[in-house]
Amino acid sequence: MLQNVRLGPEMFETAGDPAAMLRNIESAGHSVGDMLCEVLRSVRSHLDMDVAFVAEVVQGLRVFRHVDGRSDPLPICVGGADPLSDSYCQRVIDGRLPQLIPDTSQLPEAASLPITAILAIGSYISVPIRFSDGRLYGMFCCFSAKPDETLNERDLDTLRLFADFAGRLLETQSSEQRERDERTARIRGVLDERAYEVVYQPIVNLMHNEVVGYEALARFAGRPLRSPEHWFNEAEKVGLQCELEIALVAQALKGLADIRADRYLSLNVSPDTIIGGAVGQLLQDQPLERLMLEVTEHASVRDYGLIAQTLEPMRARGLKLAVDDAGAGYASFRHILKLKPDVIKLDGSLIRDIDSNRDCRALASALIRFGQETGSKIVAECVETEAELDILRELQVSKAQGYLLGRPMPLADVG
Repeated sequence: MLQNVRLGPEMFETAGDPAAMLRNIESAGHSVGDMLCEVLRSVRSHLDMDVAFVAEVVQGLRVFRHVDGRSDPLPICVGGADPLSDSYCQRVIDGRLPQLIPDTSQLPEAASLPITAILAIGSYISVPIRFSDGRLYGMFCCFSAKPDETLNERDLDTLRLFADFAGRLLETQSSEQRERDERTARIRGVLDERAYEVVYQPIVNLMHNEVVGYEALARFAGRPLRSPEHWFNEAEKVGLQCELEIALVAQALKGLADIRADRYLSLNVSPDTIIGGAVGQLLQDQPLERLMLEVTEHASVRDYGLIAQTLEPMRARGLKLAVDDAGAGYASFRHILKLKPDVIKLDGSLIRDIDSNRDCRALASALIRFGQETGSKIVAECVETEAELDILRELQVSKAQGYLLGRPMPLADVG
């Protein structure tokens, strides 16, 4: 049975008011499963029944999704199922049995059902759970071993109130699961069909006006057409971020042989992918002195020590580490302080209009001075105008990339 969650004394203070009880449950902020457990406990207690359950109708079966009862063990359990045709639920749905049965022995249709004896059903009350579009999800049911002639229409109205609330929760859960399944299918489709490619953007030494390296950037052919950031964000939400990043790093590494030996390749990975160990395995036989990892994460990292520990053997063999998007948020500053990168990449939000925005120029200047004092090199991203480039040179930034200096290019054009 699902873990139950007690909501505190306010539940008991409102025991005589089902609507107030539901408001307390909804405001508690628990998961859908926990809230449904509390709903079942509350309605069972309110109606003084032995067992309450929510069952889903699935391909001719009645599947018990959430169960609460006063005894242990219970006669039914979460995940259990039986034929819908043998149940009270089917007969309530099609009208052969009423929703409220104070004494099952008084109704031949109920008394003759094998399930009556199996579960020792003396009194029974149930209502359908329907979604907002009218679709039947299943049933919200309560039963007790003893008949209860005090059960009345008011009790049935109470159960309907609880069932309506449960239906809203279940519809939300169903919608979220459907959305997750769609997201997973999209990302899995991209991976299975290799609906991605890698392009390479030049990184230029501004002092000598010479390409010194390339950043590998992802491009996706999957539908819908959208930015790489959206694809990675969606992959992270469904637990496929690491797999997607590793697939693209592997694809990017295919271009290393076509890049001049005196130029390096920069690869984007998230902290979780680094910690997972897949990056180390993929780079094990690569010329690490020609590679740089860019840490791409806008959220705070849980364990910087573990990242440093994972990267240490590779950095000792020449792998460079960069912190991407510096200046885009608080997390990037923590990355710089904790990871001590070889390279700090100034985010495009700082570079854009740096020639006219004094605040951006001041923050960029501070990061540049920080890099000078700590030994980190600076690379400016998203340089698009000559005016921006002039300011970067004035600030003594030695390396930059952006459309002004070179657009991302396919492998065939890399040299």
